[in-house]
Formats: sequence, C-alpha cells, structure tokens
Amino acid sequence: MTNSPRKKPEELRSQQWFGRQDRDGFAYRSWLKGKGIPHDQFDGRPVIGICNTFSELTPCNSHFRTIAEQVKIGVYEAGGFPLEFPVMSLGEVMLRPTAMLYRNLSSMDVEESIRGNPMDGVVLLMGCDKTTPALIMGAASADLPTIGVSGGPMLNGKWRGQELGSGTGVWSMSEQVRAGTLKLAEFLEAESCMHRSHGHCMTMGTASTMASMVEALGLGLPGNAAYPAVDGRRNVLARMAGRRIVEMVHSDQTISQILTREAFENAIKTLAAIGGSTNAVIHLIAMAGRLGVTLTLEDFDRLASDLPCLVNLQPSGDHLMEDFCYAGGLPVVMKEIEHLLHKDLLTASGHTVAENIASAQNHDPRVIKPFSAPFKDKAGIAVLRGNLAPRGAVIKPSAATPALLVHKGRAVVFENIEDFHQRIDDENLDVDETCILVLKNCGPKGYPGMAEVGNMPLPPKILRKGITDMVRISDARMSGTAYGTVVLHTAPEAAAGGALALVENGDTIELDVPKRLLQLHVSDAVLAERRALWKAPEPRLNSGYWKLYIDHVLQADEGCDLDFLRGQRGAFVPRDNH
Repeated sequence: MTNSPRKKPEELRSQQWFGRQDRDGFAYRSWLKGKGIPHDQFDGRPVIGICNTFSELTPCNSHFRTIAEQVKIGVYEAGGFPLEFPVMSLGEVMLRPTAMLYRNLSSMDVEESIRGNPMDGVVLLMGCDKTTPALIMGAASADLPTIGVSGGPMLNGKWRGQELGSGTGVWSMSEQVRAGTLKLAEFLEAESCMHRSHGHCMTMGTASTMASMVEALGLGLPGNAAYPAVDGRRNVLARMAGRRIVEMVHSDQTISQILTREAFENAIKTLAAIGGSTNAVIHLIAMAGRLGVTLTLEDFDRLASDLPCLVNLQPSGDHLMEDFCYAGGLPVVMKEIEHLLHKDLLTASGHTVAENIASAQNHDPRVIKPFSAPFKDKAGIAVLRGNLAPRGAVIKPSAATPALLVHKGRAVVFENIEDFHQRIDDENLDVDETCILVLKNCGPKGYPGMAEVGNMPLPPKILRKGITDMVRISDARMSGTAYGTVVLHTAPEAAAGGALALVENGDTIELDVPKRLLQLHVSDAVLAERRALWKAPEPRLNSGYWKLYIDHVLQADEGCDLDFLRGQRGAFVPRDNH
C-alpha cells in the first residue's frame, strides 16, 4: 500500500457539504449526528460511500451487510468516514424477465447516488453477475476514486459423492429428468446440496467471470475473484479495500485512471485464459463505453480468440471456484499469461499488475494448467459474422462440442420463448440431431432485456438417443454456468429487424467457427420478399422504464447500454437543495 500526502480539508468534495459554517452546513451535519456521529468525523476526513447491493431477493448478495461492516472498519482505520448507501440489487435467480433489463437502470441509480451525495471515493459491493457491470458503469460515468469488492463464490456443491456446480448442475440434471434417466425426487433432493453457503455461483459462470474481470482490470485487490464468500480472507480483503480507498482519495486515483484501454486488453486476454462467460463481452464493451474507451467485438477475436483456456472449471471443465481459490486463484492465471499482458499498469492496490502477480504460485496443476500445456487450446470467445449476423454473434468454443464447430443443418425455428416451451417437448416436432435450433425475439428489445435463454434445452426424443448437444442460435444470452454449441448475441436482433427475424423452418444454416462464419443459405431476393412481409413484435409494455429501455437500448455488439448513458458526466457538486 502507498502512503500519499494527506489532502487538505478544502480539497475534499465532501467538505462542500460538511465543511460549511452556515445554515446548510448545520443541516448536513446535524441530521447525521442524530445517528450518533461525533463532530470530529466532519473535520476533513475523506467520506467514503459504500455502495451496497444487499438484498434478500438476491441470494448471491445476502451476506453483504457483513462485508460492508468490514469495509467500514478499514475506512475508519485509514482515517476516513464511511457512509453506506443502497442501490438497486440485481439477482439473476429471482428477477423477471431478466436482471439484464435492469442493469442500465441500476447503473443510473449508482451514478446519481454518487454525484448527488457528499462522498470523495466509493467502494462497490457486487456479487450476482449484473450488479458488477451495473455498479462499474455508474461509477465510471461519475469518475471518483473507486475500488470493487466482490462477494465471493459459495462453497462447492456436494451431493451423493459428487460435486455440483451451481447452474451447470441444474442444466445437466434437468436434462436427465427430461430424458428419464434421473428421478424427480433425486432432482429435488439436490437443491439444498448444490447451494449450501452464502455467495454467488461457484462455477466459472458470469458472476465468477465478472469478479475475475474486476481483478484483471485492476479495480479490485488480488484475491477478489476466488476467495469463497464464507472464507475469512474475504473479510480481510473487504477491510483492506476500505483502507485502500482512503489512500486512493488522497492520491486522486480515479476509476478512469485504472480502467484504461490497456486494462481492458488485459481483461480480454484473462477472460480467454479462465474460459469465462460470453456475457463478459457485452459487459466489458458497456463499461468501456462509459469511459470513452473504444472496445469492439473485433478486439475479443483479435486479442484472445486463439488463446488457450488454462482453468479446468465447470462449465468447461471439472472443478469449481473453491478449488480455484486453493490453487492460487486469478494471480496464478495472470502470471501464466504475463508475457501477453500490460504489466506496468497501476491498479487499485497501489501496485502494478506485475507487482500484484509476482509472488503467485500454482498449488494445484489439476485446476490451473500451465500456458505450455493448457486445459483447452484456442478457447477464447469467437466472433462470427455472415448474412445471419452482419454485426456479429459470439460462441464459446471451450464449452462447445468440437465436432459441431463446423456444421450445416436444417433450421427448426421458434418465434419466441413461449413458442419454444410450447413445442420443444412435442414428440411430433420435426427435428433430428443434425438440425439447428433457432430462437427469435429474445434480444435486448425483443424479450426485453436479452434473457439467458440461448442454451435451449434439447427435444426429449433427441436426449433419449444419448445426444446431449446440438447447434443452437439466438439473439439471446446464455448463462455463464451453461454449456453447449450455442451461438449467442446475434446482431442485429430479430425484434430490430435483423436477418434472424427472416429465418424459416427448413432453411439451411452454416456454422464454421474456424472461418468465423454464420451464414443463412437463402438468396438475397427471397430475404427481401420476407422482409417486406415482416412486422416488428408488439412490446408487452408501451410505457414506463420498459419503454425507455426498448426505445434507447443499443445492440449486443455495442454493449446493450442505453444510448444516452454512454460517456462520463463526472462528479461535479450539484447546486444546493435548499
């Protein structure tokens, strides 16, 4: 940790509230004193906002009261004044139609809470996958000194002698129930065995991926990604973050100084090395957009699509985040790829990337493989293009069946998620394992919110043959805990008039991942005829936030932010409220 010169009281943003000797200064201080705060807390100490996404409706974040208390202790120890505030909590498990619909709304909550309140720096407490980008996006637009603290993964699931990965085990066992190879009673018994502690998903799903991105970007302290939620070291990390944010205020180390173009390049390469979630593509692009950093789909393909996956974790592999922690966590992975990284970047720890990973040691080569002998070769996220996805689509090769990465098949089309659920179990559905399942109208505008429905369950009659994977294409997302040969984020989406909207049953589609091709074998003339007859789907709501979102959301290749939220607006002090 560095020891920066102390800021003078008049240099602190918060003193424009608490340092005044007039009527408004009286009010600002007096109302806070009502909860027992002594006067010396207002004497020019940095005020640290603790942005808390605690909610009992977001199980991943249900332990954040404890983490917030540890951050407060650290802030006090460093001579700061912590003030906790809540923002909208986004849980992928409970929130309908999808937490992704509200990521941008939560980011607005964060940004305006930071700008409108007396704080000099902020600690972001985030867990379930959409809370992480939401908080970073909002904080980036405000641009105060910022540090991220993730809630940590839960302990490994244990059931009948086997380890269950959250999400991944659900998808696998539910398919077994549908195939008739697992009894419903056994399926229900596994519920309390899969999730047995506080924390977010313990697979390398989106929550663990985004916690890794926080660390890879340099916005979190080393260890942020992997310490389990109930491990005492998670509390130590929270306390140290509380100490560190005070130093960051004194040194004016803002979030924009950390989240540079080079930091995002480090994150993209690390994403490939951990076999991370495809959702990270959308979130990283959106976060970069708030900072004015240009990040495109091409960057993911150019920088990392040929990189190996080093981490043997579900859904791509066998192990879970608790094992990843004991093996040494993300610093070990970053050390293995350090020859590819920008190592001189200053991070929120006060040290460079190189210094953060210098002492990392691999304690379990079964979990983290060396770069010279990776878990999977050329496993980074691949970006596909063609007449079916002129603005791009993505696939995660490390989670796919190798034999299906080059495939041509007949389209079996579902117009929306209700159509899919109504027909997929029909024994008379005209489908075999060579077909390609196509799902429309599940993108940003179409669902709305681009739900995690892209990993469509297979027809039971296919499952009964022992087949567990087929090519699937949609404008939706896929849970980071899921797996399969699944093409996602097809842009433009069907509801915006993309070519996906024009696909019909029986059309031939070609997927060629090595050639980065996603092609609909239908002539331009026929597609023009279909387009002339196409009508945009009617949204479920024509007012309120849903309308604001549908009218202004960008497509997947641009991060699905709202168009008017991109960029920074700063943390200027607004005019008085009285």
